[in-house]
Amino acid sequence: MKRRQFIHRSFAASAAAAFTQFPYHLYAGTKKKYATDTVKLGDTGIEVTRLAMGTGTSGVGGSSNQTRKLGVKGLADLLHMAYDNGVRFWDSADQYGTHKHLKEGLKYVKREDVVILSKTHATSAKEMWADLDRFRQEIGTDYIDIILLHAITDPNWPKVKEAAMEVLAEAREKGIIRAHGISCHSLGALKTAADTDWVQVDLARYNQGNVAMDDKYDVVRPVLEKMKSKGKGVIGMKVFGAGRLSDRIDESLTFNLAQPFIDCFTIGQESAEQHLDLLKRIPAASIRG
Repeated sequence: MKRRQFIHRSFAASAAAAFTQFPYHLYAGTKKKYATDTVKLGDTGIEVTRLAMGTGTSGVGGSSNQTRKLGVKGLADLLHMAYDNGVRFWDSADQYGTHKHLKEGLKYVKREDVVILSKTHATSAKEMWADLDRFRQEIGTDYIDIILLHAITDPNWPKVKEAAMEVLAEAREKGIIRAHGISCHSLGALKTAADTDWVQVDLARYNQGNVAMDDKYDVVRPVLEKMKSKGKGVIGMKVFGAGRLSDRIDESLTFNLAQPFIDCFTIGQESAEQHLDLLKRIPAASIRG
């Protein structure tokens, strides 16, 4: 290749890279946000930290990366460490098999000082009551702050899950739970959630790379804005695109932190190093321009 051709192609490649570079200046805030900030979760009356300790990375079949790598004591120690650092929102699910890990973590903290979220696949009333009883026993608590219907894809889910929804509404009245909602895994289910008064909290997939999402973020955004306008709490998930955006952590954080309709987000953390790294990155990312 001739030198002139090489320089021309190199310049073109650099120009293309510059053109596609993430526009931090468009999302940069003027005030730092921290993982430990206390934020209100919609109109639920529940206050959570901006960052939730996700325990279900690659969570399926009753286990996750956290349970497989850390074990009960190891994950409990990580939750306790986060608590000491001011992060006091624990995200779990029956599917992850992390309830016993939370129970171990509660040995070291006051129950009322942490917000616990779990998720269920129950459909019938019998299944839902059984899950509520089992979840509380497994976690070692009289109540669970937030229960979500897990990984819903059917747009007609209020019809399918009607019995379970009625149980959760009754459980909330009895103080067994504090709020109920849904974890959506399709655009149809998400749109239905925005229009369903029963939904108090939604766990929504959102990132700048359109990776592991219900649709492109420009399509998802107005749905989440509608949820927010109705007083629903919106928790972001898949911030790093199920790990596929792990080479773009700063821009992923900047993007999510800038969204006024996202109250907080959950990120799966598998080590003390990852946790401490997020504590440093989040405030920096919130104002990066």
